[in-house]
Amino acid sequence: MVAMKSVVPHATPLLLGALRLLPAGAVLVGWAAASGRKQPSSLEAWAWVLAFALVDAAAFQGFLAEGLSRTSAGLGSVIIDSQPLSVALLASLLFGERLSGLGVAGLGLGVAGLALLNVPGDNLAEAAEALASGAWGLAALGAGAAAGEAGGAGAETGAGLAGLFESGEFWMLLAAQSMAVGTVMVRFVTRHCDPIMATGWHMIIGGVLLAAAAAHGGPTAAADPAAADSAAAAVTAISAGGGPVAALAAQLSRLTLEDALSMSYVSLMGGALSYGVFFWNASHGSLTSLSSLTFLTPVFASAAGYLALGETLSPMQLLGGAVTLSSVWCINHRPQEPQLQPAAAKAAAGAPIAPAAAREAKERVVQ
Repeated sequence: MVAMKSVVPHATPLLLGALRLLPAGAVLVGWAAASGRKQPSSLEAWAWVLAFALVDAAAFQGFLAEGLSRTSAGLGSVIIDSQPLSVALLASLLFGERLSGLGVAGLGLGVAGLALLNVPGDNLAEAAEALASGAWGLAALGAGAAAGEAGGAGAETGAGLAGLFESGEFWMLLAAQSMAVGTVMVRFVTRHCDPIMATGWHMIIGGVLLAAAAAHGGPTAAADPAAADSAAAAVTAISAGGGPVAALAAQLSRLTLEDALSMSYVSLMGGALSYGVFFWNASHGSLTSLSSLTFLTPVFASAAGYLALGETLSPMQLLGGAVTLSSVWCINHRPQEPQLQPAAAKAAAGAPIAPAAAREAKERVVQ
């Protein structure tokens, strides 16, 4: 997420999402084809892949990039990586997955650990204040828009909705819910096609949709003048008769070599590798347990920054890492079932149990 944040000043959110998806999707589809995995063959399979692409690729990446342009990477990470809460609810409703009391507590601990790791502040009070201000601002904007609509005040409603759409937290919340729905959808998608092939194609389709929207001057990061200039260049190219391709080329020309390297890393490591592994596992095991591993994203990022870049970790961040690791253990912990004695095991299996005397008599007859 930090790597994407560095590219935000030079690209529109839609273009940023497309640049993350297209190379990653091409790599996954190419690898899947080379390893003999089957392409989606039926109309129903392609329909599921298309729906998967709209929700998890186009919507998620578009909302994520839009949110990153309007909020800090730290607060954005807390909102995005809290999506296991939504996955747990959906998996419970659709697939009957259940969490113990310890697992429910683990979900809460995970969000708390994310806040300690990502939200700026030198102590608990400052971190809580920063997190609460973002949540309060989002709630106030939503309440204002709803109140205006209920009161029938058209101008006030429009202003309230405009304020909501300008909130980075709002877009990050939409991104988190899109990711949660996409995680659950993969169970249905993989009933019709290979999980790796489906993951690759959904990234390609989603990337094409985002690139097309970017080429036609779609939503821009109004708070970022450079990104707005990039979108303005697209509109200018279209109006000058250059067409969408020229508009897209105009936006790409604003990217630097550092931007290209950052997006290559994000696309291959944060896209092809992580998405392929994640969705392959999502088609097999517990969705709630798997999604809880996203709590570890900032833990690994902080550890890598400390080891590779010499970044210092505050006591707050160390505490957040410990809390986050504990949360993953709580969610994935399964109490060991008591082992049955041989006689009890037979009874549970429905097998008859012969009395000891009868067994001894039978053995004497055999002898």
